[in-house]
Amino acid sequence: MTKTINDVYIALFKRFKEAGSPSPSLEARELTAYACKADKRRTADWGHVYLDDATVDYAHLLCDRCIDGEPLAYILGEWDFYGLTFKVDRSVLIPRSDTERLAELAIERAKQVVNPRVLDLCCGSGCIGIAIAHEVDDARVAAIDISEGALMLSRENARANGVFSRYTALRGDVRYRPQNNLGLFDVLVANPPYVTEAEMKTLDHSVAAFEPAEALFGGEDGLDFYRSICSKWGSLLTAGGLILFECGYRQATQVAAILEDNRFAGISITEDLSGVPRIVYGYNLGE
Repeated sequence: MTKTINDVYIALFKRFKEAGSPSPSLEARELTAYACKADKRRTADWGHVYLDDATVDYAHLLCDRCIDGEPLAYILGEWDFYGLTFKVDRSVLIPRSDTERLAELAIERAKQVVNPRVLDLCCGSGCIGIAIAHEVDDARVAAIDISEGALMLSRENARANGVFSRYTALRGDVRYRPQNNLGLFDVLVANPPYVTEAEMKTLDHSVAAFEPAEALFGGEDGLDFYRSICSKWGSLLTAGGLILFECGYRQATQVAAILEDNRFAGISITEDLSGVPRIVYGYNLGE
C-alpha cells in the first residue's frame, strides 16, 4: 500500500514511543523530514505527498539506528543551538540547550564592550563562539580546539552562519600555555571536557559509543581543564575581562574555588536554562 509522509511519521512516532523515547514526536518529525526530504515546518502538507517504498524503508532504517542509540543529531548531520543551525559529526560533541545560558551571558558581556574580542576555548562545533559573533555585530572571535576535525567543522559553521570574516579557528591544547601572538580578550568562554574518570565508566550508551571521548574526559576529578585554563590562559584577559565556564552539575563550587585560587574576582555561580548550577564566571581585575 502506498504511504504518505504522514503515514511514515505516525509509524516512526509509534516506534519511538514503544522504545521509551522521551521525545518521540520530535525524533519522528526530524527523521521523517530528513528521510523524505520534506519541510518539517509544513507538516500539514505531509498527508498529501506519497512516497516510494525505498524512501519508506530508508526512514525505518534511520529509525533503527536511532533506537539502537545513535544520536539523532549525528544521523541528521546538524543540530540547532541559540537559534542557529550547526553541522555536527562524531568529531564534536552535540550542542546542548543547557549551554545556551553560557552563550547568553557571554553575549551580554560582549555587548558592553566596543569591538569586543572573544576567546572560545575547546570550541568543538563552534556553537558558542559563533552564536556570540552572530549576536554581537562588532565582536571578533578566536576559537581554539585540539581537534582538526572540530576546527574544520567550526569554520564551516562560521561560514554557514554568516560570521566567517570575524571568526578565526586555531589549533591549540589548552592544557599548555598559549602562543604569544594571540593578544588580549575581553571575554574568555569555555565548555571544556569535565567528565570524571568514574563517570566515564557510566556514560549513557548514546554518549559513550558515539561522542568523542577526548571532548568529554576531564581527568580523574574532571577539573584538569579548568585548572589549566585559569592558570595558563587567564592572563589573556584584559583588565575587567570576564571568564565564563560551563561545568558538571556537581562541580560548580570546585570550579569557583579554582577561579579564586587564580585571583579572579566577583566570582559567581548561576543556573543553566534547566535550573542546574552549571555556569561559573569571574573577572580579571588586573594587577
